[in-house]
Amino acid sequence: MISRNISKQLLIGVLLLLFSLFSTEVAFSVTEDEKNNIAVYEKAADGVVNVTSIAVQMDFFFNAFPTQGSGSGAIIDTKGHILTNDHVVANAQKLEVTLADGSKWPAKLIGSDPDNDLAVLKIEAPREKLKVIPMGDSKNLRIGQKVLAIGNPFGFDRTLTTGVISSLGRTIRSGVGTMIEDVIQTDAAINPGNSGGPLLNSDGEIVGINSAIISPSGGNVGIGFAIPVNTAKKVIPELITKGYVTYPWIGATLQPLLPEIAKFLKVSVERGAMIAEVVKGGPADKAGIKGGSQRVQVGNMIVMVGGDIVVKADQHDVKTHDDLIRYIREKKPNDTITLKVLRKGKFEEIKVVLGERPRRK
Repeated sequence: MISRNISKQLLIGVLLLLFSLFSTEVAFSVTEDEKNNIAVYEKAADGVVNVTSIAVQMDFFFNAFPTQGSGSGAIIDTKGHILTNDHVVANAQKLEVTLADGSKWPAKLIGSDPDNDLAVLKIEAPREKLKVIPMGDSKNLRIGQKVLAIGNPFGFDRTLTTGVISSLGRTIRSGVGTMIEDVIQTDAAINPGNSGGPLLNSDGEIVGINSAIISPSGGNVGIGFAIPVNTAKKVIPELITKGYVTYPWIGATLQPLLPEIAKFLKVSVERGAMIAEVVKGGPADKAGIKGGSQRVQVGNMIVMVGGDIVVKADQHDVKTHDDLIRYIREKKPNDTITLKVLRKGKFEEIKVVLGERPRRK
């Protein structure tokens, strides 16, 4: 009787041990994809910072009061440089960066590029506190590739979300109205506070800088955008050495020539870039480019007519004003371009020496 009870107890003990071992194995069993998520987070999370900006605004009675905003950033070197979005730090009177260990450091704005919504900050923290996140390459990204975003959405520090690249080559408008090219679209959840944080590949390298979302509610709906890291790598040296990025400038305000406008104007081309205005003394003015002379309404649009219509820039067709803007942005100050324009029913070719665009105030 005693022997039978002992045998039963041993059997129960063995079963409990096996169940415990099985439960432990199940509890800690993770997929290869999950292992990668964990590895990327452990590699990069300490390099993600929280950026707090304080600005002073005036109320209706002209009383000054501080407002606070927050975003994210990535440590890019052991000198204390931090990459973030321009809109995170714009108009800030005071900037503060919080590191992964909770320590807070006053930050200085080193340089900003509103055209690409990028900015570089610097903090004077010890090298051992600065966990650098390596930069990857955004040139060969593919739709469907896994990406991971780390940031501080709604103040929840170093939050990880995962997704895929939903599309490539998107164009969005920056806060100053310029076009940002080759933008990455992702369904990785990006919410307010993620701005400026890194979009990472499976190797834990930065491939994008999270910048914007499309959302009717203000929260994530699976459509987020990131500035490609190659754009950042291109402008960071200038931001650090000069504080701003040099852009070529034609010195003219452009409007699109659309078929309905062309029909109204009775011109021989349907598409192009209309020169609405030229800046006195600017490159276009010096080259003899003519701006519009009359403001008219065409349908729901108000356009300046009577000026030159650009149809080619060098050997590149210009179908809209954005085409000309893109082409000029690939040039440098002092480069010469040849514009083919339609003026008073005749085509002419005019050489323009591009200038350096005045800095934004």
